Amino acid sequence: MTTDQTGDPLERLARLFAGHPGGLPLVRYGGRVTEVTPSHVLVRGIERRVELGTSVEVEGGGARWLGEVIGIEPDCANVKLFSSSPRLGLGAPVWIRDSLEICPDVSWLGRVINALGQPIDDQGPLAAGSLPYSIDHEPIPPMALDRVRRPIVTGVKAIDLFTPICAGQRIGIFAGSGVGKSTLVSMLARTNGFNTIVIALVAERGREVREFLDDVVKPHAPRAVTVVASSSEGAMMRKNAAKTAMAVAEYFRDRGDNVLLVVDSITRFAHALREVALAAGEPPVARGYAPSVFAELPRLLERAGPGKPGSGSITGVFSVLLDGEDTNEPVADTVRGILDGHIVLDRTIADQGRYPAINPLTSISRLAPLAWSKEEAELVRRLRTIIARYEETRDLRAVGAYKAEADFELDQAVLLTPILYRFLAQFPDDPPCPGVFSELAAVLSEMRNGGRQGKEGEGTQIAARLPA
Repeated sequence: MTTDQTGDPLERLARLFAGHPGGLPLVRYGGRVTEVTPSHVLVRGIERRVELGTSVEVEGGGARWLGEVIGIEPDCANVKLFSSSPRLGLGAPVWIRDSLEICPDVSWLGRVINALGQPIDDQGPLAAGSLPYSIDHEPIPPMALDRVRRPIVTGVKAIDLFTPICAGQRIGIFAGSGVGKSTLVSMLARTNGFNTIVIALVAERGREVREFLDDVVKPHAPRAVTVVASSSEGAMMRKNAAKTAMAVAEYFRDRGDNVLLVVDSITRFAHALREVALAAGEPPVARGYAPSVFAELPRLLERAGPGKPGSGSITGVFSVLLDGEDTNEPVADTVRGILDGHIVLDRTIADQGRYPAINPLTSISRLAPLAWSKEEAELVRRLRTIIARYEETRDLRAVGAYKAEADFELDQAVLLTPILYRFLAQFPDDPPCPGVFSELAAVLSEMRNGGRQGKEGEGTQIAARLPA
């Protein structure tokens, strides 16, 4: 007779539970699958013991499939599975499990994880931190937040000049497909003004995930955590990737770090929310988006920003993929109203070969006054006026109706704007610009010393007023 077969039965049972990897609950509540569809499964027997967001585990096909309750009826619960292709049949057992939490740790720096906080980089298991973080954590109450004060030099000339970013700011990059949105995100990821970088690749193409990790993340790996949910994964994984990245960023913020959080893209996060909402039976109200999508977006975005006094901050950069190049489509319009600024990438500018294709006339940073001096703000305002005058007369100049010296302001716009465009051009392998105003002053001073047009014009006036 073995040792496990002797002694008190309760002691034997306790040893059995203690030896199970991960432990087992003393009581498990469960039910059975009664309906299987491509978008969801219905489960009977757990509807009285669950609430929205409860995690469940379904057994089927020799595996266990994680899911989440997205709807509750009087006689069943609607469950959305995390896997995009589960092998399930009627009658499969379903068990209620603990809510999804992650335990971030400083040792996660340099690692690549999935939306469940599990490693996917073949570098071994992750160490668990001492405090659990819910991926659906509530934002910090507004009155408990610290003030945003410190500007950040990103090294991207067009951003530092026209839409400067401050630590704790939330800004969006709005663009259609193929305009350079992900490239600009990669340029921001190399910014040295942050202790930690957290990157969420939401529904990114598998090929581009590997390229992004090798080309962008690898040089900054000692201070970066990357959360990946590729486009082939289920809607629950794509939805939770952004939330998991936010929870990781909150952990480092609470440690006192200044965190750069990059989410590429928030539109695909909204697409995943839409898929889940429609599976739950919600009615579409705006281009197929259900009402809960517009409730979830601010809940996520408001979690970024400054922390409590004495803690760090989360500077959020959220890329927004414009459906049909429409800057007023529902997701873009909602996100723009929540964030502290937006950078618009223009396809017309990209077609001209100017990268990053930032449109300075439609881009804005609501916290720019914290980054500019009074003189710099006046100069940027004047530069915008010059660019606007140049662009609004493009057709006039194209047909040969422009005559030099007939309009002094237009003459200066024609002279300065191409020089400014060449100055703002910057490619990913170009070195970051440490001081955009001083470099612009040097360019305009060189133009002045060259004696362009032989007279004192707008360019020389601006060059004289820019800081050396």
